[in-house]
Amino acid sequence: MEDNKWIQIKATTKVEHLDKLTAIMSMISNSLQIEDYSDLEDRILDGVYGDLIDESVLNADKTICSVSAYVPANTPINDCMGLLNERFNAEGLNVELELISLCEQDWADSWKQYYKPIKIGKRLVVVPMWEKYESEPNEVIVKMDPGMAFGTGTHETTRLCATLLEGYITEQSKMLDVGCGSGILAICASKLGAKECYAYDIDPVAVKVARENVKDNNVTNVECGVSDLLKGVKAGKYDVITANIVADIIIRLLPDISQFMHKETVLVISGIIDERCEDVYESINKNGFKIVDEIHENGWCAISLVIE
Repeated sequence: MEDNKWIQIKATTKVEHLDKLTAIMSMISNSLQIEDYSDLEDRILDGVYGDLIDESVLNADKTICSVSAYVPANTPINDCMGLLNERFNAEGLNVELELISLCEQDWADSWKQYYKPIKIGKRLVVVPMWEKYESEPNEVIVKMDPGMAFGTGTHETTRLCATLLEGYITEQSKMLDVGCGSGILAICASKLGAKECYAYDIDPVAVKVARENVKDNNVTNVECGVSDLLKGVKAGKYDVITANIVADIIIRLLPDISQFMHKETVLVISGIIDERCEDVYESINKNGFKIVDEIHENGWCAISLVIE
């Protein structure tokens, strides 16, 4: 198949299971699209914006939701489907799966219209590469084109992680991002003044996108590479580490991450749905970490840790 061909794996279930569905789908791809219209009526203020919304969306079934994962056409789809079905069964979820073939350009054009500048924390503003934005004094502008990688700044997990990150970066910081997606967190750290930044992802497509975003932001101190969690990470101690992934992977990460930390290193973990917080807390305590900060938004959680 052509290199620009992609497969959309669309999973549909009851809307009350959206967080679990999202977490499971993120195990096979960093590129997700969520369809949830359950609170649409609440967001249309007295019908003022009703005429601007497509009728098919207004009439959509509000009791169900869908999460689509986008993977290259040469991905072993049977392996992906097997993993998904295994996790769905383990969580007791009744999920309908659908496979759709599409071109990268089709996918890109379908979401760019909804991606606008977004403020994160006190100073950060993430701006789409194709948007014009007049910055205010003291704002730190990060230009992003996530392509097929996760990380636009619009998702709660990225916002929460970046918000915590902003409070820990100094001019002397050596920063590491595990599971970098579009490279957004490493670029944020660099623009906030970090001395050097390292960004890794298991997905070569994500690493390619991250490198392009690094170049487009004119930052020269961010190094991107392919790594299965910590296996390919440059040895040494880091001052700030971020891992915006999912609870199961964070739990796998915690027993080994301390080899890259010193006593004052701050580890920021995100991508945790509230229902999995207790499991993550247990792993934090088991592996000798102490929580120094924790923030929640819309059912998602980000936590900053230090070595006990």
